[in-house]
Amino acid sequence: MSGRAHPDVNPVTDGGDLPIKSSPHRHKVGVPPKQNMFHDFMYTFKETFFHDDPLRHFKDQPKSKKFMLGLQSVFPVFDWGRNYNLKKFRGDLIAGLTIASLCIPQDIGYAKLANLDPKYDSSFVPPLVYACMGSSRDIAIGPVAVVSLLLGTLLRAEVDPNTNPDEYLRLAFTATFFAGVTEAALGFFRLGFLIDFLSHAAVVGFMGGAAITIALQQLKGFLGIKKFTKKTDIIAVLDSVFSAAHHGVRILLLFLDSYIVKNVSLNHINMAMQWNWQTILIGASFLTFLLTSKFIGKKSKKLFWIPAVAPLISVIISTFFVYITRADKQGVQIVKHLDKGINPSSFHQIYFSGHYLAKGIRIGVVAGMVALTEAVAIGRTFAAMKDYQIDGNKEMVALGVMNVVGSMSSCYVATGSFSRSAVNFMAGCQTAVSNIIMSIVVLLTLLFLTPLFKYTPNAILAAIIINAVIPLIDIQAAILIFKVDKLDFVACMGAFFGVIFASVEIGLLIAVSISFAKILLQVTRPRTAVLGNIPRTSVYRNIQQYPEATMVPGVLTIRVDSAIYFSNSNYVRERIQRWLLEEEEKVKAASLPRIQFLIIEMSPVTDIDTSGIHALEDLYKSLQKRDIQLILANPGPLVIGKLHLSHFADMLGYDHIFLTVADAVEACGPKLSDEV
Repeated sequence: MSGRAHPDVNPVTDGGDLPIKSSPHRHKVGVPPKQNMFHDFMYTFKETFFHDDPLRHFKDQPKSKKFMLGLQSVFPVFDWGRNYNLKKFRGDLIAGLTIASLCIPQDIGYAKLANLDPKYDSSFVPPLVYACMGSSRDIAIGPVAVVSLLLGTLLRAEVDPNTNPDEYLRLAFTATFFAGVTEAALGFFRLGFLIDFLSHAAVVGFMGGAAITIALQQLKGFLGIKKFTKKTDIIAVLDSVFSAAHHGVRILLLFLDSYIVKNVSLNHINMAMQWNWQTILIGASFLTFLLTSKFIGKKSKKLFWIPAVAPLISVIISTFFVYITRADKQGVQIVKHLDKGINPSSFHQIYFSGHYLAKGIRIGVVAGMVALTEAVAIGRTFAAMKDYQIDGNKEMVALGVMNVVGSMSSCYVATGSFSRSAVNFMAGCQTAVSNIIMSIVVLLTLLFLTPLFKYTPNAILAAIIINAVIPLIDIQAAILIFKVDKLDFVACMGAFFGVIFASVEIGLLIAVSISFAKILLQVTRPRTAVLGNIPRTSVYRNIQQYPEATMVPGVLTIRVDSAIYFSNSNYVRERIQRWLLEEEEKVKAASLPRIQFLIIEMSPVTDIDTSGIHALEDLYKSLQKRDIQLILANPGPLVIGKLHLSHFADMLGYDHIFLTVADAVEACGPKLSDEV
């Protein structure tokens, strides 16, 4: 409980019991000069869309220099390329080859998540475009698990890839095109702040749920199940898994009976089993190998290359094993034939009219926003590690153009991959040339090596994807969110359970909805606090945070911790009146002097609109009827300017507007002394 000062003692003291003498020249709250409406609008516009002043480098420069700066702004490669040298190339070469060894097996698995043929590889063209236009030195471009699953789920809801493969492929390219248009438009019109509406907590929950969903989807390949649900929710997936297990038990009993009577061969029974033990053995063995290699890489940074090359080693060994043992004849599912060569232009396959155009736009916008959120977060993370800045809006334009070009060259949505970017960073990349190296390796693979993946078992791809998505389940972050902010934790869990129990798009919708709900709650229900004087100072602080703070008899000081707008003005007025009513009841019970002054500390009130001013007017009139004087302390320039223009300051009286709470309390002192 906060203490209360004795009615005969003024708490604004100078270390003793004597009151501080009133300053003969107390500072008044200044009213800013009237601003030109056009200048005011331009200032607001600039701070909203151009807060980073992107044109500052062009000031006072000759035309030739401005042209070069403009070229470097659009294509950063012309900036960092001037200082490129052999030492940097050596680091980029090692990093590029390392991430290439990681991306090749991952790309095959991610393509299956999107229900696309692995030949539509997004690690060839998009990285080349990004290397020229992107500003991040460390981000590695390519398909990612979450976006691939999201894209595949949304596309399958519109077109069945098994019955209409051509329409499905065209819709995938259309969605990729409009994902790029969305990303580029957000960057060009400097609307990047829109992606910030998806809170960190919601992203943690969404990514965790998506990781579990992706891992569960891999049970089809991991266990060798042939009949598997097309739904992504955990209930449908587990039902498919255990139904297959139940079927397997029945087949096993049949085998035992038939084996005894010598009517059915072991090979025929094995082919009829829903779970394939050879597939499980391959998947479990190499998943253990991948997890072990990741553990080794975390233990020693010098051994970062082990988890990076482990997926490719797993693919090579498992493919060779299946080939020499012909395990595919025993029911082990394999990738089968992959076309080699570069895919032709797909511009003519994009829907620019017709029934699928609107669907392509809708899917593209959703996939593009998720891809953008992940890429910008990754870019900022690694930029902070190396102490350099990236321009979020330029990144969006680069990612958008990258996907637009990719959609025209038989690629689906690409973005920044956290696992590859981490490997890229650890491998010592210096510039975006590492993406070019990776792209060249992928090109050579497409031209010459794709037939070698024919006998690659699906189980190894499933193991690689499971290994890749495990880090997306950030339990430590969820625990921290729970400790720090319970409402954030609700958003986190809402997104998490929405993904695993409904679908990826439902989880995303829940994440966005809860994020917006939190914003609305904070805007419409701002915090208020009763302030008290910190002993032996002139400082007034929240009495809940500082229990030793004492309240001044006859004075109630309240701080409003938000701008006052139409959405919260009535709440703020009612909450202040409730504080006053509660304080009057306490005063009456303790036989202390009645409340004569209500001071509102307005330092945190950054802005006020006409509804807020009306709320203050209503509060002032209500207090006048109860013989309580309203006093304002330290309103900001924007607030006092509006109070002046609305004539509320005249109604209240400028002698009741003070620079600090201490000044206001000091001015109340003589009247309080007379009352006592």
